[in-house]
Amino acid sequence: MEKGELDTASQIVTESKGEFEDSTLITAAEEKALVRKIDRNLMPLLLISYMLQFFDKTTLGYTAILGIQADTHLKGTDYSWVSSIFYFGYLIASYPASLAFVKFPLGKFLAVCVLLWAVILICHGAAMNFGGLMALRFLLGVFESTISPGFSLITGLWYKPSEHASRHGLWFAGNTTASIFGGLIAYGISHINSSISAWRWLFIIFGLITFVWGIVLFIFLPDSPLNARFLTPDQRTYAHRRPQQEAHSFKTTEWKKDQFLEALRDPKTWLLFFYTICSNIPNGGFTSFSGIIVKGFGFDTFTTLLLGMPGSAFGLFYVLSSTYLAHRFKYSRCILIAVLQLIALAGCAMVFALPTPNKWARLGGIWLFPAYAGGMPLSFSIIASDVAGYTKKTTVLAIMFIGYCVGNIVGPQLFFAHEAPRYGSAFEGILVCLALSAAFILALRQYMDWDNKRRDREQGVHIDPEVKGSERSTEEHLVETGLDETDWMNRQFRYHL
Repeated sequence: MEKGELDTASQIVTESKGEFEDSTLITAAEEKALVRKIDRNLMPLLLISYMLQFFDKTTLGYTAILGIQADTHLKGTDYSWVSSIFYFGYLIASYPASLAFVKFPLGKFLAVCVLLWAVILICHGAAMNFGGLMALRFLLGVFESTISPGFSLITGLWYKPSEHASRHGLWFAGNTTASIFGGLIAYGISHINSSISAWRWLFIIFGLITFVWGIVLFIFLPDSPLNARFLTPDQRTYAHRRPQQEAHSFKTTEWKKDQFLEALRDPKTWLLFFYTICSNIPNGGFTSFSGIIVKGFGFDTFTTLLLGMPGSAFGLFYVLSSTYLAHRFKYSRCILIAVLQLIALAGCAMVFALPTPNKWARLGGIWLFPAYAGGMPLSFSIIASDVAGYTKKTTVLAIMFIGYCVGNIVGPQLFFAHEAPRYGSAFEGILVCLALSAAFILALRQYMDWDNKRRDREQGVHIDPEVKGSERSTEEHLVETGLDETDWMNRQFRYHL
């Protein structure tokens, strides 16, 4: 490779080779202490940010039972479109966001996006009609589109592949944590005595909280390990290098056409894409209509808000337990994702098939249903661990989130107003989608396992990606490859199943 083609990170390795050699002398205890320090400073920022983005995104669902439809004159399928338009914004912004991740400082870019969506959420409180809500929800989707792929990139830059599943699970738990308390917060805000409607206060208060947090994020979220103020200079060097012991995750500011095209040719990209569509059609419908569905069982508004909490607690359990099991047992991520989809399928079948008077058993199905969401952090970790090359990784993330948007756009459209409260067509479609999502993720596992075995045969040696040090990752090799090689280019790369 020509010297001019080396990434900034590669130049750092070349210019600071002695420092890197010294950094290899770090003891296991020192590395554990460093990881704990990174966790203490990074994970709370990601967890709280993700919790707030879920609050902000799903506030519409709470306002649906607080009068927004009547006050803004929504009729027929208007509410479904107000829910779906968020993901059109998300969809349109996904690829530009992937370019921005390459070109701009990652932490600062994400913090600015948080500040902008907070302002937009506050403006929701002034919406008077369908058109105003559509415009605001679209813009909210544009700026929230950065958070999940951005946090997945951060995880890949700071942590080893063996740590990806657990760390993705930690910050993704912000979703379910927000769901647990969201109903209570919404209920409390609904009792504000004011000439302003309760649903307007909900948007304004959540928006103000998010704006303040965006300022915190701008100050404290580092762009990379190299400029983390909470680390010493020596710790920055090792934290920057540490993930490369198992995979190449260095951030580069160069967009690489060959990596972009490779991402489009890679079967993993499209298996993840179709899995994501199928798993998010249920998400799009459930996020927007779960409150309406439960209220349709015959519960009042307050009880409906409270009954959302156990389902959210189950969701938190699914996320944390599945990411723990993925960390504990080798080669288990794809299998765990498939199991989660099947648990959700069982819950969906209970709601769909049980008779209307059997509301408590159907409610049990509602509480099983959030299992599908436990697959999301694991699928993020697959990209972080099993897609190498920074441009390729950002491209695959963008394509995955296009699938995320398509699924969430389609989901609410399956809920036809004339089928309320059972929504038969919606549940039939969701059952099919959950079965397909399990099939696609198992096909992905089979493909990666086949490719691992093919590479072993080519090289005449078995490399276990789950065993530390089984890949060659010396400083000389990192410089030689320019640090930013893809999983196809590096034939020593093995996929974490």
